[in-house]
Amino acid sequence: MNVLLISTQDIVGGAARAAYRLHQGLRKIGINSQLLVQEKFHDDGTILAPRIKLSQGIAKAKFTLETMPLKLYPRRQPTTFSLQWLPDSILPKVTKIAPDIINLHWISGAFMQIETIAKLKRPLIWTLHDMWAFTGGCHYSGDCDRYTASCGACPQLNSSSGWDLSRWIWKRKAKTFQDLNLTVVTPSLWLAKRASASSLFRNVRIEVIPYGLDTEKYRPIDRQLAREILRLPADKQLILFASLKATSDKRKGFHLLQSALQNLSQFGWNDKLELVIVGAAQVENPPQLGFKTHYLGTLNDDISLALVYSAADIFVLPSLQDNLPNTLLEAIACGTPCLAFNIGGIPDIIEHQKNGYLAQPYNIEDFTQGIVWLLENKQRHQKLSQRAREKAQQEFTLEIQALRYSSVYSEVIGKVNFSKPNFSRNEK
Repeated sequence: MNVLLISTQDIVGGAARAAYRLHQGLRKIGINSQLLVQEKFHDDGTILAPRIKLSQGIAKAKFTLETMPLKLYPRRQPTTFSLQWLPDSILPKVTKIAPDIINLHWISGAFMQIETIAKLKRPLIWTLHDMWAFTGGCHYSGDCDRYTASCGACPQLNSSSGWDLSRWIWKRKAKTFQDLNLTVVTPSLWLAKRASASSLFRNVRIEVIPYGLDTEKYRPIDRQLAREILRLPADKQLILFASLKATSDKRKGFHLLQSALQNLSQFGWNDKLELVIVGAAQVENPPQLGFKTHYLGTLNDDISLALVYSAADIFVLPSLQDNLPNTLLEAIACGTPCLAFNIGGIPDIIEHQKNGYLAQPYNIEDFTQGIVWLLENKQRHQKLSQRAREKAQQEFTLEIQALRYSSVYSEVIGKVNFSKPNFSRNEK
């Protein structure tokens, strides 16, 4: 079986890392997988990308041009909004590779034009890492449910017109997705439910297959050793917060974490706790968090990340909306109990008061209490840590994920047409 995965990038960003991990898992179980990307950062020879600097420069120029129509909406929200309207050069590459099946992943960033999807002429699996595939351009819709109809009057564009940019993108998708031999895979049940409620995918077959990761690379490392290597204090309890654009992406909830920490500082924890942030560098005038903070910048390699997770006592992720965060999977694989709001796909990972704590959505007091509950009892913390590691090994390994995808690939290739696809969950 020759499988082609298509992703904008290979290892930068959560969606890219998830696609590359699947690629690794497929090859480990003997499937001939190749990964086609626009930007390559890894030296893996099975990752296909433009080698000519001119091509790389064109890709960056395309992204600038891609976003120009958004200037028509000067009051739009500062969120990622993808149009995917520029022509691309993907078809000749796919023809040369001649795969049996194509697995699309995150294809935004001016990489693949929406209309190209219908021209691939291969059975398609589309792994969704956010909501973009079935919206009019946004990657997370927030409180908006216009994707269940035909978008328009987009709140993220701050538009009151029914025939705005989001409606144009939605109509292009609706036309392109007609008669596709398409199966959608979502990593979380939450995203599957959103996709099945959408106007674009409500009649498409949807499977739930969680992400996988290498639990030998992401494993518990002696905490004191990890702290010594990273030059973190040995005599403090450490709270870790890690995310791409950790302090600037509002969806990741740093402002809520700031409020929770300020609450916590009033409860007598000032001399006991310190904070570690990955995904942001310290700015000239850092925000007041109430605790000493260590900014470690951006880390992409597995060894450094495993060290950071192992050095921390707990990992916190106060996301407002999220799919199945890689950071939570990486943390539990390293035996680090996690705290997050009970939203999105997060309950697929965190078992409340068994391997972490699920706070009531956006309730700062409960989030603060979650930090205290996770840290105040050493014996409890040890049990939480053990269960976190067990959960990762039982449900989120590369092999488990790859075998589930292999089963779906084989079924799709073996069928010329699906009758009317139905929504089902590939049980863990």
